[in-house]
Amino acid sequence: MSKRYQIVGINFDHMHMGDWLRSVHEHPNADIAGICDENPERMQDVVRAFGIPPERVFTDYRACLEKARPDLAVLCPATGEHGLWTQRVAEFGVNIVVEKPFATCLADADAMIAAQRASGKLLAINWPTRWSACYITMKRLIDDGAIGDVLNVHHYGGNRGPLFHRADKVVCEPTAEEKKASWFYKKDRGGGSLLDYAGYGATLGTWFQNGRKPLEVTCTMDEPQGLEVDEHSVTVCRYAHGLSTIQTRWGTFSDPWIHQPQPKCGFVVCGTRGTISAYDYATTLRLQSPDRPEGFEMPVDEVRAPFHDPIEYLLAVLEGAEFERGPLHPEIARIGQQIVDSAARSAQEKRTVPLAD
Repeated sequence: MSKRYQIVGINFDHMHMGDWLRSVHEHPNADIAGICDENPERMQDVVRAFGIPPERVFTDYRACLEKARPDLAVLCPATGEHGLWTQRVAEFGVNIVVEKPFATCLADADAMIAAQRASGKLLAINWPTRWSACYITMKRLIDDGAIGDVLNVHHYGGNRGPLFHRADKVVCEPTAEEKKASWFYKKDRGGGSLLDYAGYGATLGTWFQNGRKPLEVTCTMDEPQGLEVDEHSVTVCRYAHGLSTIQTRWGTFSDPWIHQPQPKCGFVVCGTRGTISAYDYATTLRLQSPDRPEGFEMPVDEVRAPFHDPIEYLLAVLEGAEFERGPLHPEIARIGQQIVDSAARSAQEKRTVPLAD
């Protein structure tokens, strides 16, 4: 690479910040130039884990950006504050990546896009499963025509719940008080399984369908007693060429990175000449084809640079590599947000709605 890249992590609402900083720490051409959160206690685990000196730890994002002068800022705020934090950081003219989902609504997503367009810098939205070998392989097979034209994409996504793990998937058992206090369970901060997980199916599904949009969306969600938000949602998207489904679940029997629950978390894609199924963390896919309709297992592709993780990829983009029209690109992620917005409206109004625009 032409230089060492300076990267800051701002806002620790989402536990994935620890995963991001580990990727920066392990990259040979990147430094953790600063971390920032209004609550110093939330940064202590990464300070210890990565040996971050006190002069790089901030509680004021302005001071962090002014002193660190980063090439890239990683943002992990609560979903309801993605728009706010993106616009704050955009004023400093820095490349930005926001941890999934895109935003709570299309208006916020568009404000984020506009803020970064005005700064002339990169805006990316990270979806962790984008870097899974099984889904990289699934996309290659689709593009190679292995199943013909895509007709349906079905996604089931979720885990035991957002408070049952921390960074690096460290297992924990939340108390009732912790659950009640968490932003994940607060409606005004973007909580709920629909906003947390539907974007995976909507955005990667759009990628698998090469950017095609549904015509209308129908969604229903549960209404758990004593909670402001849903823990289970089912969405049906009607396209001109067929139906696709997205199901989100907090409360699976097991976490998929330990033991796949039933139903399995992952994707099934059906085409005019076959089908592919791939599940989170799997080392094989299952493919049906005209000459082997009984189906067969095939190993996932070897992942090659710069697609091992988002830090490796985004630094390659900053070095001049193409910013692919994939899940991280605002154009594809915006379509995913259109679907999620439509699903939320459908569930609220208890009817089928046209795709939000």
